[in-house]
Amino acid sequence: QVQVVESGGGLVQPGGSLKLSCAASGRIFIIYTMGWYRQIPGKQRELVATITEGNTNYADSVKGRFTISIDNAKNTVYLQMNSLKPEDTAVYYCNVRLITALHFNGDYWGQGTQVTVSS
Repeated sequence: QVQVVESGGGLVQPGGSLKLSCAASGRIFIIYTMGWYRQIPGKQRELVATITEGNTNYADSVKGRFTISIDNAKNTVYLQMNSLKPEDTAVYYCNVRLITALHFNGDYWGQGTQVTVSS
């Protein structure tokens, strides 16, 4: 009933930039939080950034380099990543917390998009 689709990953050199996008669609009543997490093989998924009613939260490791933003009309969240480092290499997942059209709480994940920072 709810789909979450990410795009924008890829290969970039250290110091470069990428912008990720994530769109939520389907039977949605209201979205209250959208965010980005990342995971390296063998490690736990970790928070990168979230946005809730305009309030943003960032992991210390990305503060000052990454910016999360949202287009409420399109149910789309973006992650602008600048000054990328090799340690930013991971699969990035979009997370959406919402209330469905049937008024159930929902916590949805995208399929993940690979970001590789390498020369």
